[in-house]
Amino acid sequence: MDQLLEILEDINPDIDYATCENLIDGHYLDSLSIISLIAELEDAFDITIPAAEIIPANFNSAKAMMAMIERLQED
Repeated sequence: MDQLLEILEDINPDIDYATCENLIDGHYLDSLSIISLIAELEDAFDITIPAAEIIPANFNSAKAMMAMIERLQED
């Protein structure tokens, strides 16, 4: 989780990613941030994020992102 939080803080250090539950719905992350984030996550965690996984529910919080990462690492 620490690695994920570091990646997120590089994108926008003004957000409390540890507690924020509405990163997408609250417009904290825009589409360009998401594209950048996906590339960073794929490199950092050695995963491929398929288009079907790129939904707000998977990116609304760091916890949701970590759950998606762990799920994709199992495949």
